[in-house]
Amino acid sequence: MIKNPSNFTNNKKSHDALKILNEGLIHANPQIGLKKYFFRNKIKTKSSIINLKNFENVYVIAIGKAADSMMKFVSSKIAITKGIIIMPSDYKPIFKQNKIQFFMSGHPLPNSESLKAGKYIKNFIAKTTKKDFIIFLISGGGSSLVTLPYEISLKEKIALNRQLIQSGASINEISCIRKHLSDIKGGKLIQKMKSSAVSFVLSDVIGDDLSSISSGITYADKTTFSDSLKILKKYKIEKKVSKNIISVLKNGFNKKIPETPKKPKFPHIIIGNNKKSLLAMKDKARKLGYTTIVIFNLKSDVKIVSKIIANKFKTTKKSCIIFGGESTVNVLGKGKGGRNQELVLQISKQLENNSILISSIGTDGIDGCTKYAGAMISNENIPPFEQYLKNNDSFNFFKKFGGLIFTGPTHTNVNDIGLIIR
Repeated sequence: MIKNPSNFTNNKKSHDALKILNEGLIHANPQIGLKKYFFRNKIKTKSSIINLKNFENVYVIAIGKAADSMMKFVSSKIAITKGIIIMPSDYKPIFKQNKIQFFMSGHPLPNSESLKAGKYIKNFIAKTTKKDFIIFLISGGGSSLVTLPYEISLKEKIALNRQLIQSGASINEISCIRKHLSDIKGGKLIQKMKSSAVSFVLSDVIGDDLSSISSGITYADKTTFSDSLKILKKYKIEKKVSKNIISVLKNGFNKKIPETPKKPKFPHIIIGNNKKSLLAMKDKARKLGYTTIVIFNLKSDVKIVSKIIANKFKTTKKSCIIFGGESTVNVLGKGKGGRNQELVLQISKQLENNSILISSIGTDGIDGCTKYAGAMISNENIPPFEQYLKNNDSFNFFKKFGGLIFTGPTHTNVNDIGLIIR
Protein backbone atom coordinates (compact mmCIF):
# COMPACT_ATOMS: atom_id res chain seq x y z
CA MET A 1 0.00 0.00 0.00
CA ILE A 2 1.06 3.60 -0.63
CA LYS A 3 2.54 4.94 2.61
CA ASN A 4 2.81 8.67 1.87
CA PRO A 5 -0.76 9.58 0.79
CA SER A 6 -0.70 12.89 2.64
CA ASN A 7 1.67 14.19 -0.06
CA PHE A 8 -1.03 13.88 -2.70
CA THR A 9 -4.52 14.09 -1.20
CA ASN A 10 -4.92 17.84 -1.71
CA ASN A 11 -7.55 17.35 -4.43
CA LYS A 12 -10.10 14.76 -5.57
CA LYS A 13 -8.07 13.56 -8.57
CA SER A 14 -5.07 12.58 -6.48
CA HIS A 15 -7.29 11.11 -3.77
CA ASP A 16 -9.05 8.89 -6.33
CA ALA A 17 -5.76 8.00 -8.06
CA LEU A 18 -4.32 6.65 -4.82
CA LYS A 19 -7.42 4.54 -4.24
CA ILE A 20 -7.16 3.04 -7.72
CA LEU A 21 -3.41 2.39 -7.47
CA ASN A 22 -3.82 0.78 -4.05
CA GLU A 23 -6.45 -1.55 -5.52
CA GLY A 24 -3.87 -2.72 -8.05
CA LEU A 25 -1.35 -3.37 -5.27
CA ILE A 26 -3.89 -5.33 -3.21
CA HIS A 27 -4.59 -7.68 -6.13
CA ALA A 28 -0.86 -8.15 -6.70
CA ASN A 29 -0.70 -10.03 -3.37
CA PRO A 30 0.23 -13.64 -4.28
CA GLN A 31 -1.78 -15.05 -1.38
CA ILE A 32 -4.98 -14.18 -3.28
CA GLY A 33 -3.92 -16.40 -6.16
CA LEU A 34 -2.64 -19.26 -3.98
CA LYS A 35 -5.86 -19.69 -2.00
CA LYS A 36 -7.67 -21.78 -4.57
CA TYR A 37 -4.85 -24.33 -4.91
CA PHE A 38 -3.95 -25.14 -1.30
CA PHE A 39 -5.95 -27.08 1.25
CA ARG A 40 -4.97 -28.88 4.43
CA ASN A 41 -1.97 -30.99 3.26
CA LYS A 42 -3.41 -31.16 -0.25
CA ILE A 43 -2.66 -29.33 -3.48
CA LYS A 44 -5.10 -28.86 -6.31
CA THR A 45 -3.63 -28.51 -9.78
CA LYS A 46 -5.46 -28.02 -13.07
CA SER A 47 -5.70 -31.78 -13.59
CA SER A 48 -5.46 -33.49 -10.19
CA ILE A 49 -5.42 -33.30 -6.39
CA ILE A 50 -2.07 -34.17 -4.78
CA ASN A 51 -2.21 -35.68 -1.29
CA LEU A 52 1.06 -34.68 0.38
CA LYS A 53 0.64 -37.37 3.04
CA ASN A 54 1.76 -39.84 0.37
CA PHE A 55 5.32 -38.46 0.54
CA GLU A 56 7.97 -38.85 3.23
CA ASN A 57 9.20 -35.28 2.87
CA VAL A 58 7.61 -32.09 1.57
CA TYR A 59 10.03 -29.32 0.67
CA VAL A 60 9.13 -25.77 -0.32
CA ILE A 61 11.60 -23.64 -2.28
CA ALA A 62 10.56 -20.00 -2.69
CA ILE A 63 12.55 -17.71 -4.99
CA GLY A 64 11.90 -14.07 -5.81
CA LYS A 65 10.55 -10.78 -4.50
CA ALA A 66 7.38 -12.50 -3.28
CA ALA A 67 9.22 -15.49 -1.78
CA ASP A 68 8.43 -14.84 1.88
CA SER A 69 4.80 -13.78 1.35
CA MET A 70 4.18 -16.91 -0.76
CA MET A 71 5.95 -19.13 1.78
CA LYS A 72 4.00 -17.62 4.67
CA PHE A 73 0.71 -18.64 3.10
CA VAL A 74 1.80 -22.11 1.95
CA SER A 75 3.40 -23.02 5.30
CA SER A 76 0.10 -22.15 7.03
CA LYS A 77 -1.74 -24.70 4.86
CA ILE A 78 0.60 -27.69 4.72
CA ALA A 79 3.10 -29.47 6.97
CA ILE A 80 6.53 -28.89 5.47
CA THR A 81 9.72 -30.76 6.20
CA LYS A 82 11.96 -27.88 5.19
CA GLY A 83 11.58 -24.54 3.45
CA ILE A 84 14.11 -22.42 1.58
CA ILE A 85 13.53 -18.72 0.90
CA ILE A 86 15.75 -16.74 -1.48
CA MET A 87 14.79 -13.06 -1.47
CA PRO A 88 16.34 -9.56 -1.85
CA SER A 89 18.77 -8.49 0.85
CA ASP A 90 17.06 -5.10 1.29
CA TYR A 91 13.75 -6.78 2.20
CA LYS A 92 12.80 -7.45 5.81
CA PRO A 93 11.28 -10.95 6.09
CA ILE A 94 7.61 -10.79 7.06
CA PHE A 95 7.82 -14.00 9.13
CA LYS A 96 10.30 -16.55 10.49
CA GLN A 97 10.05 -20.24 11.15
CA ASN A 98 12.62 -22.77 12.41
CA LYS A 99 12.07 -25.06 9.42
CA ILE A 100 12.85 -22.30 6.93
CA GLN A 101 16.32 -21.30 5.74
CA PHE A 102 16.83 -17.80 4.34
CA PHE A 103 19.21 -16.50 1.68
CA MET A 104 19.23 -12.70 1.42
CA SER A 105 20.64 -12.14 -2.05
CA GLY A 106 21.53 -9.32 -4.43
CA HIS A 107 19.04 -7.50 -6.66
CA PRO A 108 18.96 -6.20 -9.39
CA LEU A 109 22.54 -7.48 -9.65
CA PRO A 110 23.65 -10.82 -8.19
CA ASN A 111 26.17 -10.99 -5.35
CA SER A 112 28.10 -13.62 -3.38
CA GLU A 113 24.93 -14.62 -1.48
CA SER A 114 23.19 -15.22 -4.84
CA LEU A 115 26.03 -17.57 -5.75
CA LYS A 116 25.82 -19.29 -2.37
CA ALA A 117 22.07 -19.78 -2.83
CA GLY A 118 22.57 -21.20 -6.33
CA LYS A 119 25.10 -23.79 -5.16
CA TYR A 120 22.93 -24.72 -2.18
CA ILE A 121 19.67 -25.41 -4.01
CA LYS A 122 21.43 -27.31 -6.80
CA ASN A 123 23.01 -29.65 -4.25
CA PHE A 124 19.80 -29.83 -2.20
CA ILE A 125 17.65 -30.88 -5.15
CA ALA A 126 20.23 -33.41 -6.31
CA LYS A 127 19.82 -35.26 -2.99
CA THR A 128 16.02 -35.56 -3.14
CA THR A 129 14.38 -38.89 -4.03
CA LYS A 130 11.10 -40.27 -5.42
CA LYS A 131 9.78 -40.30 -1.86
CA ASP A 132 9.99 -36.50 -1.70
CA PHE A 133 7.76 -33.75 -3.06
CA ILE A 134 8.94 -30.22 -3.87
CA ILE A 135 6.73 -27.16 -4.08
CA PHE A 136 8.42 -24.33 -5.97
CA LEU A 137 7.17 -20.78 -5.38
CA ILE A 138 8.57 -18.56 -8.11
CA SER A 139 8.28 -14.80 -8.52
CA GLY A 140 10.15 -12.02 -10.28
CA GLY A 141 13.71 -11.16 -9.35
CA GLY A 142 14.97 -14.73 -9.14
CA SER A 143 17.34 -14.20 -12.06
CA SER A 144 19.73 -12.21 -9.87
CA LEU A 145 18.75 -13.63 -6.46
CA VAL A 146 19.99 -17.10 -7.29
CA THR A 147 22.86 -17.61 -9.68
CA LEU A 148 25.40 -20.22 -10.69
CA PRO A 149 27.42 -19.04 -13.69
CA TYR A 150 28.65 -21.58 -16.22
CA GLU A 151 32.38 -21.22 -17.02
CA ILE A 152 32.38 -17.49 -16.28
CA SER A 153 33.02 -15.61 -13.04
CA LEU A 154 30.41 -13.92 -10.90
CA LYS A 155 32.15 -10.61 -11.65
CA GLU A 156 31.71 -11.19 -15.39
CA LYS A 157 28.05 -12.10 -14.86
CA ILE A 158 27.40 -8.92 -12.83
CA ALA A 159 29.07 -6.72 -15.44
CA LEU A 160 27.00 -8.32 -18.19
CA ASN A 161 23.75 -7.86 -16.26
CA ARG A 162 24.55 -4.18 -15.73
CA GLN A 163 25.29 -3.69 -19.43
CA LEU A 164 22.06 -5.43 -20.47
CA ILE A 165 19.91 -3.40 -18.05
CA GLN A 166 21.42 -0.11 -19.23
CA SER A 167 21.13 -1.07 -22.91
CA GLY A 168 17.33 -1.08 -22.82
CA ALA A 169 17.07 -4.82 -23.50
CA SER A 170 13.72 -6.36 -22.53
CA ILE A 171 13.35 -8.78 -19.62
CA ASN A 172 12.83 -11.63 -22.10
CA GLU A 173 16.07 -10.78 -23.91
CA ILE A 174 18.05 -10.45 -20.68
CA SER A 175 16.60 -13.75 -19.48
CA CYS A 176 17.65 -15.49 -22.70
CA ILE A 177 21.31 -14.61 -22.17
CA ARG A 178 21.21 -15.35 -18.45
CA LYS A 179 19.88 -18.86 -19.10
CA HIS A 180 22.66 -19.68 -21.54
CA LEU A 181 25.38 -18.55 -19.16
CA SER A 182 23.99 -20.43 -16.16
CA ASP A 183 24.31 -23.89 -14.69
CA ILE A 184 20.80 -23.76 -13.17
CA LYS A 185 18.60 -21.39 -15.24
CA GLY A 186 16.44 -22.40 -18.18
CA GLY A 187 15.33 -25.61 -16.47
CA LYS A 188 18.83 -26.89 -15.79
CA LEU A 189 18.21 -26.86 -12.01
CA ILE A 190 15.59 -29.61 -12.18
CA GLN A 191 16.94 -31.50 -15.20
CA LYS A 192 18.12 -34.48 -13.14
CA MET A 193 15.66 -34.10 -10.25
CA LYS A 194 14.15 -37.41 -9.06
CA SER A 195 11.35 -36.09 -6.85
CA SER A 196 7.83 -35.07 -7.91
CA ALA A 197 7.10 -31.36 -7.97
CA VAL A 198 4.79 -28.50 -8.85
CA SER A 199 5.61 -24.84 -9.40
CA PHE A 200 3.35 -21.89 -8.53
CA VAL A 201 4.40 -18.76 -10.36
CA LEU A 202 3.68 -15.08 -9.80
CA SER A 203 4.33 -13.53 -13.19
CA ASP A 204 6.41 -10.39 -13.70
CA VAL A 205 6.75 -11.02 -17.44
CA ILE A 206 4.32 -9.63 -20.00
CA GLY A 207 2.51 -12.54 -21.62
CA ASP A 208 3.36 -14.81 -18.66
CA ASP A 209 6.19 -16.56 -20.48
CA LEU A 210 7.19 -19.24 -17.94
CA SER A 211 10.58 -19.65 -19.55
CA SER A 212 11.43 -16.01 -18.75
CA ILE A 213 10.05 -15.57 -15.21
CA SER A 214 13.13 -15.81 -12.96
CA SER A 215 14.91 -17.03 -16.08
CA GLY A 216 12.75 -20.17 -16.16
CA ILE A 217 14.69 -21.79 -13.35
CA THR A 218 12.17 -24.67 -13.01
CA TYR A 219 10.75 -24.60 -16.53
CA ALA A 220 11.92 -25.43 -20.05
CA ASP A 221 13.52 -22.97 -22.43
CA LYS A 222 12.53 -22.14 -26.00
CA THR A 223 15.49 -19.82 -26.67
CA THR A 224 18.90 -20.80 -28.01
CA PHE A 225 22.58 -19.88 -27.89
CA SER A 226 22.07 -18.33 -31.32
CA ASP A 227 19.38 -16.02 -29.87
CA SER A 228 21.79 -14.91 -27.14
CA LEU A 229 24.46 -13.89 -29.63
CA LYS A 230 21.90 -11.98 -31.71
CA ILE A 231 20.74 -10.00 -28.65
CA LEU A 232 24.30 -8.93 -27.80
CA LYS A 233 24.72 -7.78 -31.39
CA LYS A 234 21.35 -6.01 -31.43
CA TYR A 235 22.30 -3.79 -28.48
CA LYS A 236 25.90 -3.39 -29.68
CA ILE A 237 27.47 -4.81 -26.55
CA GLU A 238 29.09 -7.96 -28.01
CA LYS A 239 32.48 -6.20 -27.98
CA LYS A 240 31.98 -4.82 -24.46
CA VAL A 241 31.49 -8.14 -22.66
CA SER A 242 34.25 -10.50 -21.58
CA LYS A 243 35.88 -12.99 -23.94
CA ASN A 244 34.75 -15.83 -21.65
CA ILE A 245 31.10 -14.90 -22.19
CA ILE A 246 31.47 -14.85 -25.96
CA SER A 247 33.39 -18.15 -25.82
CA VAL A 248 30.61 -19.93 -23.88
CA LEU A 249 27.88 -18.64 -26.19
CA LYS A 250 29.82 -19.54 -29.34
CA ASN A 251 30.63 -23.00 -27.97
CA GLY A 252 26.92 -23.49 -27.38
CA PHE A 253 26.12 -22.23 -30.86
CA ASN A 254 28.61 -24.75 -32.28
CA LYS A 255 26.96 -27.54 -30.20
CA LYS A 256 30.02 -28.04 -27.96
CA ILE A 257 27.75 -27.28 -24.97
CA PRO A 258 24.27 -28.85 -24.59
CA GLU A 259 21.25 -26.60 -25.15
CA THR A 260 18.87 -25.78 -22.34
CA PRO A 261 16.03 -28.33 -21.73
CA LYS A 262 13.08 -27.87 -24.10
CA LYS A 263 10.31 -29.80 -22.28
CA PRO A 264 8.90 -29.01 -18.79
CA LYS A 265 9.12 -31.82 -16.20
CA PHE A 266 6.09 -30.98 -14.02
CA PRO A 267 3.05 -28.64 -13.79
CA HIS A 268 3.50 -24.86 -13.60
CA ILE A 269 0.58 -22.69 -12.48
CA ILE A 270 0.34 -18.91 -12.88
CA ILE A 271 -1.29 -17.53 -9.72
CA GLY A 272 -1.10 -13.80 -10.47
CA ASN A 273 -0.06 -11.29 -13.11
CA ASN A 274 -0.27 -7.69 -14.28
CA LYS A 275 -3.64 -8.16 -15.97
CA LYS A 276 -5.38 -9.11 -12.71
CA SER A 277 -4.17 -5.93 -11.03
CA LEU A 278 -5.24 -3.76 -13.97
CA LEU A 279 -8.73 -5.28 -14.04
CA ALA A 280 -9.09 -4.65 -10.30
CA MET A 281 -8.07 -1.02 -10.90
CA LYS A 282 -10.64 -0.76 -13.68
CA ASP A 283 -13.41 -1.95 -11.37
CA LYS A 284 -12.34 0.53 -8.68
CA ALA A 285 -12.23 3.43 -11.15
CA ARG A 286 -15.73 2.64 -12.39
CA LYS A 287 -17.05 2.52 -8.84
CA LEU A 288 -15.58 6.00 -8.36
CA GLY A 289 -17.53 7.22 -11.37
CA TYR A 290 -14.88 7.22 -14.12
CA THR A 291 -15.24 5.99 -17.67
CA THR A 292 -12.25 3.72 -18.21
CA ILE A 293 -9.86 2.51 -20.86
CA VAL A 294 -7.35 -0.26 -20.03
CA ILE A 295 -4.10 -0.73 -21.95
CA PHE A 296 -2.46 -4.11 -21.36
CA ASN A 297 0.97 -5.53 -22.12
CA LEU A 298 3.02 -2.38 -22.62
CA LYS A 299 6.65 -3.34 -23.20
CA SER A 300 8.93 -0.99 -25.07
CA ASP A 301 11.08 2.06 -24.50
CA VAL A 302 9.39 4.69 -22.31
CA LYS A 303 9.32 7.13 -25.26
CA ILE A 304 7.33 4.66 -27.36
CA VAL A 305 5.10 3.57 -24.47
CA SER A 306 4.23 7.18 -23.64
CA LYS A 307 3.07 7.74 -27.24
CA ILE A 308 0.93 4.60 -27.18
CA ILE A 309 -0.75 5.77 -23.98
CA ALA A 310 -1.16 9.34 -25.22
CA ASN A 311 -2.88 8.12 -28.40
CA LYS A 312 -5.61 6.57 -26.23
CA PHE A 313 -6.23 9.83 -24.40
CA LYS A 314 -9.68 11.36 -24.68
CA THR A 315 -10.80 14.78 -23.52
CA THR A 316 -13.91 13.34 -21.86
CA LYS A 317 -14.33 14.64 -18.33
CA LYS A 318 -14.07 12.16 -15.45
CA SER A 319 -12.20 9.58 -17.55
CA CYS A 320 -9.42 7.26 -16.46
CA ILE A 321 -6.83 5.51 -18.59
CA ILE A 322 -5.35 2.51 -16.78
CA PHE A 323 -2.18 0.95 -18.14
CA GLY A 324 0.39 -1.66 -17.24
CA GLY A 325 3.36 -3.65 -18.39
CA GLU A 326 7.09 -3.05 -18.15
CA SER A 327 8.78 -0.35 -20.17
CA THR A 328 12.51 0.01 -20.62
CA VAL A 329 14.91 2.95 -20.53
CA ASN A 330 17.96 3.32 -22.71
CA VAL A 331 20.20 5.06 -20.18
CA LEU A 332 22.31 7.74 -21.89
CA GLY A 333 22.61 10.30 -19.08
CA LYS A 334 24.22 10.18 -15.66
CA GLY A 335 21.15 11.00 -13.58
CA LYS A 336 19.11 8.93 -11.17
CA GLY A 337 15.66 7.50 -11.64
CA GLY A 338 13.50 4.59 -12.71
CA ARG A 339 11.34 3.61 -15.67
CA ASN A 340 8.11 4.61 -13.90
CA GLN A 341 9.33 8.07 -12.91
CA GLU A 342 10.65 8.62 -16.42
CA LEU A 343 7.42 7.34 -17.99
CA VAL A 344 5.35 9.84 -16.00
CA LEU A 345 7.44 12.71 -17.41
CA GLN A 346 7.31 11.30 -20.94
CA ILE A 347 3.51 11.05 -20.80
CA SER A 348 3.33 14.58 -19.42
CA LYS A 349 5.42 15.72 -22.38
CA GLN A 350 3.06 14.01 -24.81
CA LEU A 351 -0.06 15.47 -23.19
CA GLU A 352 1.11 18.94 -22.21
CA ASN A 353 -1.54 21.63 -21.75
CA ASN A 354 -4.11 19.05 -20.63
CA SER A 355 -5.61 19.22 -17.15
CA ILE A 356 -4.74 15.67 -16.06
CA LEU A 357 -3.07 13.67 -13.32
CA ILE A 358 -0.48 11.03 -14.29
CA SER A 359 1.02 8.23 -12.21
CA SER A 360 3.02 5.05 -12.70
CA ILE A 361 4.49 2.69 -10.07
CA GLY A 362 6.29 -0.63 -9.81
CA THR A 363 4.22 -3.20 -7.90
CA ASP A 364 7.38 -4.37 -6.14
CA GLY A 365 7.74 -0.93 -4.59
CA ILE A 366 11.11 -0.22 -6.19
CA ASP A 367 11.62 1.92 -9.27
CA GLY A 368 15.09 1.73 -10.76
CA CYS A 369 17.90 2.64 -8.38
CA THR A 370 15.61 4.52 -5.99
CA LYS A 371 13.70 3.51 -2.86
CA TYR A 372 10.46 4.83 -4.34
CA ALA A 373 7.81 2.90 -6.29
CA GLY A 374 7.23 5.61 -8.89
CA ALA A 375 5.70 9.03 -9.15
CA MET A 376 2.56 11.11 -9.60
CA ILE A 377 2.21 14.51 -11.21
CA SER A 378 -0.47 17.02 -12.13
CA ASN A 379 -0.02 18.38 -15.64
CA GLU A 380 -0.96 21.88 -14.56
CA ASN A 381 1.78 24.48 -13.99
CA ILE A 382 4.45 21.79 -14.19
CA PRO A 383 8.08 23.05 -13.96
CA PRO A 384 10.32 22.51 -17.03
CA PHE A 385 11.75 18.99 -17.05
CA GLU A 386 13.33 18.45 -20.49
CA GLN A 387 16.89 18.63 -19.13
CA TYR A 388 16.01 16.07 -16.46
CA LEU A 389 14.79 13.68 -19.15
CA LYS A 390 17.92 14.17 -21.27
CA ASN A 391 20.07 13.22 -18.29
CA ASN A 392 17.81 10.32 -17.19
CA ASP A 393 17.38 12.22 -13.94
CA SER A 394 13.66 11.91 -13.25
CA PHE A 395 14.24 11.13 -9.57
CA ASN A 396 15.88 14.47 -8.86
CA PHE A 397 13.06 16.27 -10.67
CA PHE A 398 10.44 14.68 -8.43
CA LYS A 399 12.63 15.04 -5.35
CA LYS A 400 12.85 18.79 -5.98
CA PHE A 401 9.25 19.45 -7.04
CA GLY A 402 7.37 16.63 -5.27
CA GLY A 403 5.47 13.60 -6.52
CA LEU A 404 7.49 10.55 -5.42
CA ILE A 405 5.35 7.61 -4.30
CA PHE A 406 6.63 5.44 -1.45
CA THR A 407 5.37 1.95 -0.62
CA GLY A 408 8.50 0.23 0.61
CA PRO A 409 9.13 -3.36 -0.54
CA THR A 410 5.72 -4.90 -1.21
CA HIS A 411 6.84 -8.56 -1.21
CA THR A 412 5.21 -9.06 -4.58
CA ASN A 413 5.91 -8.18 -8.21
CA VAL A 414 3.55 -8.12 -11.20
CA ASN A 415 5.25 -5.42 -13.28
CA ASP A 416 4.17 -1.79 -13.39
CA ILE A 417 0.74 -0.18 -13.08
CA GLY A 418 -0.31 3.36 -13.89
CA LEU A 419 -3.12 5.73 -14.76
CA ILE A 420 -4.17 9.05 -16.22
CA ILE A 421 -7.15 10.80 -14.65
CA ARG A 422 -9.01 13.66 -16.25
